[in-house]
Amino acid sequence: MIKELVPIEAVLSSPNSAPEDRARALIDLSRLLYPEKNASFRQSVLKSAQIFARALELVAALGAEAEGEALAQCLIAIARWAYVSGQPLKGLPPAQRAVDLLSRLGPRPLLPSALTVHAALLTDAGNLPRAIETFATALEIAVEVGDALAEVKASNSLGVTLIYAAQYQEAIGWLERTVALCESQPQSTEALEFVRGTALLNIALACLHLEDYARGLDAAKAAIEALRHPANANDMFLRVLAEVHYARLLLEVDAADEARQRCEIAKRIAHESGLERAELEAGMAEGLCEVHSGKVDVGLSRLSKTLAAARVLKGSLRDALITMVKANELANRHDVALMYLRELMKHTRQVRQEHALLHHRLHLEALQRQEQPQTLDTETLMEHREVALLDRVVSQAAQREALKARMEMLERVAAMASLREDPTGLHPYRVGKLAALLAQELGWDEETMFMVELAARLHDIGKIGLPEGLLMKKRRLTDAEIKLAQTHVLIGADILAQSNVAHLKMAEEIARFHHEHWDGGGYPFGFAYSAIPIAARITALADVFDAMTHPRPYKDVARPDDALAAIAALRGKQFDPELTDLFRALVLRLQREVGDLDAYLGQAACESPFIRARRKIDDTLKQFQGQRQ
Repeated sequence: MIKELVPIEAVLSSPNSAPEDRARALIDLSRLLYPEKNASFRQSVLKSAQIFARALELVAALGAEAEGEALAQCLIAIARWAYVSGQPLKGLPPAQRAVDLLSRLGPRPLLPSALTVHAALLTDAGNLPRAIETFATALEIAVEVGDALAEVKASNSLGVTLIYAAQYQEAIGWLERTVALCESQPQSTEALEFVRGTALLNIALACLHLEDYARGLDAAKAAIEALRHPANANDMFLRVLAEVHYARLLLEVDAADEARQRCEIAKRIAHESGLERAELEAGMAEGLCEVHSGKVDVGLSRLSKTLAAARVLKGSLRDALITMVKANELANRHDVALMYLRELMKHTRQVRQEHALLHHRLHLEALQRQEQPQTLDTETLMEHREVALLDRVVSQAAQREALKARMEMLERVAAMASLREDPTGLHPYRVGKLAALLAQELGWDEETMFMVELAARLHDIGKIGLPEGLLMKKRRLTDAEIKLAQTHVLIGADILAQSNVAHLKMAEEIARFHHEHWDGGGYPFGFAYSAIPIAARITALADVFDAMTHPRPYKDVARPDDALAAIAALRGKQFDPELTDLFRALVLRLQREVGDLDAYLGQAACESPFIRARRKIDDTLKQFQGQRQ
């Protein structure tokens, strides 16, 4: 037992504790998680980990009698520790509870902080769409309450989420906004300087991905200066990251000697921090530096040990595998690099598929809790029966709304997956609408059309399991890369098959078969003619047309007429002949009747919280960039 916890536990465990004593105990519990500046970092981390485990149990047992700002503050502290220690799934419940509590209490200064830590945990847990939505809300409320520190923290963390989503240029925009906001405050504080330093180290990471080395080196150097006095384990971890990014950028410009110096600094600070994640990051950079300097055996041996540790820690496994691929390529061990690349692809697919299904399941559980029946008196029951009779008239609409709610998280994942090729996230919605309209041309009933639209939106959900760089390459893919990209149809079908939502059979078939060709020349199975489910044949036409008429990293945009001509040339080869004729006639008619075809086909996206959040943050960033010009 930790002696400092004894009086806190006594107060929080007693039903007779006075509200002010309970509030004081909660604040003391929050402080225990974060040591004083002069504490031994390594010892304090071990102690805080024990406190964190007990704090989770203590706050989970507290009921409505403890609700107040002190409980919210404690929940935020617990959630923040979960984030720092790489345990996002343990941090999500207290973070969500803090957000719910502060939302009920009314506009409070703590709410943006609660939203920001919740969004950061969602990012680490792989739920990027919800993270972006939550950051958009945090930024809006921070501006409303005039909390500049909360605004820069949310802005910086949003930039991190966009890096996770491989939206590197947009991420840099938000991170530069963070730096500018920090520098524009009338009085600089330690907290503002820390956020500024964090934003700069994240700019360095984004530049590393974009191969913009000169800009990245400037940002890394400035980040190290801003983070020169770390106050706790979290601060030290971020300083380690700044040193690591700087070292990797230096290696890219052949400054190996200076890179080694930065690795030594990173290793020393990581050891002092007591955080395994920090030591792993420093070890990866040091091993890569050694390989780059010609000490191949020493470097690869170090990286092998780091990889073994990362397999246990899990959260750093992806970075460790990427480093192993890079190091073995540098050492001209291409067969070994390929082995690790295959493991990386398998790990990426597995983790993202698991994350998608996990957050979908949590979403379904939340919906189920909302739908649980309440105990009602006789009069209320009679009123409900009357309403139920009236509801039968609109039961079909209610069923549709229920299905849309159950598919909402999957739809978010599909939109997120599409961002790598279409930054607007509207591609799934346009394809869904166009597929439904083509089903209407076949004479299908309204209910089936509705199902086609929802199902077709999920056609590329499997792209969430592909490495970021693959879909963003501007050159033509190699044969091996093409085969890898083609696996998205099986990944998507697997996700939908395990989603536990009725009526998703059509979506699963579309995801699996929408790249099959009428003449048997497609993938994954080489099916032909009517062996390809008709919903997949319909979606294939809508998908190809929308992809051709919108920008992609690897091709120019085609005019609608040129796209239709290209589709006509593939009639009876890639596409069903009858559907091709109906599709061309449909698009030509829509062009005459609706005017702006994109706006018409993308209307349903306005209902998506994720798309609304995307537009909100895009408008904010454009406004900031316009002011700087």
